[in-house]
Amino acid sequence: MKDFKSLLKIEFQRIFSNKVLLAIFFGAPLLYGFLFGYVYQQAKVVDLPMLIVDEDHSPLSDKLIDAFQDNEGLEVSEVRYTSGDIAAEMPYREYAAVVTIPQDFEAEILQKRHPEVRVDLNMANILNANIASKNIQSVLLTMNAGIEIEGLKKQGFSPEQAKDSYESFKINFNKLYNSTGNYLTFMLPGLLAAIMQQVIFLALALVFARDFEDNYFRTLANTNKWSVYHIGLKAVPFFILIPVMWFLVSGFIPYFRIDADIFNLPMLLLTILLSLASMGIGMLFSIIFPSQLKATELLMVISTPAFVLSGFTWPSLAIPVAIQNFAQIIPLTHFLNGFRKIAFYGGDLSSISHELGFLSIIIAVSFMAMSIILHFKIKKIRSAGEVQLAS
Repeated sequence: MKDFKSLLKIEFQRIFSNKVLLAIFFGAPLLYGFLFGYVYQQAKVVDLPMLIVDEDHSPLSDKLIDAFQDNEGLEVSEVRYTSGDIAAEMPYREYAAVVTIPQDFEAEILQKRHPEVRVDLNMANILNANIASKNIQSVLLTMNAGIEIEGLKKQGFSPEQAKDSYESFKINFNKLYNSTGNYLTFMLPGLLAAIMQQVIFLALALVFARDFEDNYFRTLANTNKWSVYHIGLKAVPFFILIPVMWFLVSGFIPYFRIDADIFNLPMLLLTILLSLASMGIGMLFSIIFPSQLKATELLMVISTPAFVLSGFTWPSLAIPVAIQNFAQIIPLTHFLNGFRKIAFYGGDLSSISHELGFLSIIIAVSFMAMSIILHFKIKKIRSAGEVQLAS
């Protein structure tokens, strides 16, 4: 135990002497937490630029333009009376949508000829296009209903009768779990978890690889022959440092007023298992690849697409089965599945048993692989040392 404490002190010194490791481990989560938090702070997209081509130039088309201007999600950047060359303008103006009100719009409505309002959506940015489409449809449907009701009133219907005649049935949408559609609530927790996984990956990828590069591992191997001893030696400093980082990162949830229940026992257990699984994979790569650069590069291959493959933003059902299976070996996949169940659905430990089980398997497999591979590396070094002594 005395030797372990002495070596542990050296481990802390080696960690804090590595400026790259410190910058990644302490700087990245806090920097990206603030950065992403403020990026999504507005919580929803507003004032998407749109162009209106008013070929009718009538009182009714003016009323429709006013309705678009009153919608908070849209900003009428320009109204013109001929379309011009919109394709040539798009690289400079980047309209989310172009709405064309046809010639004789008002006259055809009065004559019940059902004119067509054309909407051209800019699909280069699908998120903007979807939001613009939703708001444009809302304006047009409301306007359409208003015109129909006014027509019925002119035929002698009372306002109540006109409304009842137009509405065959009512629709009531009840939004659950992030009912306001707050994009910050949706994105930031997932991004923070992805950042923490990547930071743990990269930090643990350096622990053994650095020892192999500067031959410090030879000293460690001759100190103790048990691989579990050395795994524990490398892990203990991070058992202290990782909870500190999780504590700091979790502060972004109340700081940005995100409505998510994360301070509870199921979330604590899920976070612990994510950390251990990420440590296991990072340390395993550090043992297999005795080069800091190679270990970190290969781990980046896993961590970079992890957020996309997790199914957090893009449904897992829409991902090919082979890629879904690959995503199962990434701890973040199971953490984010469990996170949604706990933070938004109010689930308990039984609701995340599937995710806890998979994370436990990743921990067990990575620990067994580490122990076996490290055992042979230690044995090789100690055997070489015994041969030198004998000679």
